[in-house]
Amino acid sequence: MNNISKIFYPNKIDFINPFLKSKSLKRLSDISMHCGLTYTSFPFFSKLKKYSRLTHSINVAKIIYKFTNNITQSLSGLFHDISTGCFSHVIDFVYSDYLKQEYSENKTEEFIKNDEIIVSNLNKLNIKIDDISNYHKYPIADNDTPHLSSDRLEYTLSNFYNFHFLSTKEISNIYNDIVICKNERGEDELSFSSVEKAKLFTLNALKNSKIYVSDEDRFTMEKLSLIIKKGLKEKIISEKDLYLKEKELINKIKKSSLYSEYKELISYKRVITSINKEDESYIKVFAKKRYIDPFIKEKGRLSSLDSEIKKEIESFLNSSQDYYIKGV
Repeated sequence: MNNISKIFYPNKIDFINPFLKSKSLKRLSDISMHCGLTYTSFPFFSKLKKYSRLTHSINVAKIIYKFTNNITQSLSGLFHDISTGCFSHVIDFVYSDYLKQEYSENKTEEFIKNDEIIVSNLNKLNIKIDDISNYHKYPIADNDTPHLSSDRLEYTLSNFYNFHFLSTKEISNIYNDIVICKNERGEDELSFSSVEKAKLFTLNALKNSKIYVSDEDRFTMEKLSLIIKKGLKEKIISEKDLYLKEKELINKIKKSSLYSEYKELISYKRVITSINKEDESYIKVFAKKRYIDPFIKEKGRLSSLDSEIKKEIESFLNSSQDYYIKGV
C-alpha cells in the first residue's frame, strides 16, 4: 500500500512518529481491513495484498493534515481505529451491530488513556485526550454517510488500488481534484472540483461497496462472529482476547475445539444462495451498505447533478440481502 500512502501526503509528518511506538497502534499492524476475509480461500479475497488498520489510520491522519494542517484533528484520525478488534467489523457482528458497525469504536478513549506512550506524547504536545478521542467532531475527519470524509476517502482510494480498479495515476488525479468547501448544510466537507472526477470516484466507490456486502463478505463475518460467540460462551476465549493481534487470536482458536469450525470456514471457495433455508448450514445475513455521494464545489451533491449516479446509488441501496447463503 506504500504507493497509495505517498499520494496522500508525500512528506514525513514528524509529530506522528512518536505515537507509532505505542503498543496500541503497533497491534493494528496485524488487524486487517478486510474483516478476516484474507484468511479465507475465496479467490478474490485470498489474493488481496496486506492492508492493515495501522496503514489505514496513518493514511487518514495524513489526509486530515493535508487538508487542515491541524495536528489535533490529524491525531484524532490516527487513533480513530485504535480499539478495533480482531477481524475488524466482525466484532460488530458479535455484538449484533452489523447494520451500523460502530461497536468497535466504543473503547477508543479507554485504549488511549491506558497507553502510556500515547498519553505522554499527547502531554508533550499539550493536547487533551478529549480532543482526539472522538474524531466524529471534526467533519473533515468523519461525517455522516453519504458525505465524503478522510476516513471514507482513505479506504475507498486504497481499495481502488487493492482491488485493481484504478491505477495509481488515476487515483492521484482523483485525490488532487479534492478541496474543502461548504456543503448544502453550510458545513466543511471534502468535495470535488470537477463533476468528471467525482463521477469516476463514485462509480468505483460503488464497486467497492458491492464487495463490502458481497455474499462471501457477509457469510465470512457472520460465521466468524458465531465462532467467536461460541468461544466466549464456552470461555475458550475472553473478551480481552478479541483485542489481541489477529495471529494471536487465530493461534488460540487453532489450539481449541473451535478450530474444526474455523478450518471449515477458511476452506470454502465459493458461496451459494437459496430463497429457502434448505438446511441448518444456510444463514441469512444483513450488513451495512456503505456508499458515498460527494459534493461538487459550487454545484451541489453529485446525485442531484447526474442521473446515472442517482440511478446507480438507488440500485445499490435497493439491492436485496433477504436470502440464504452457504459456503461450499
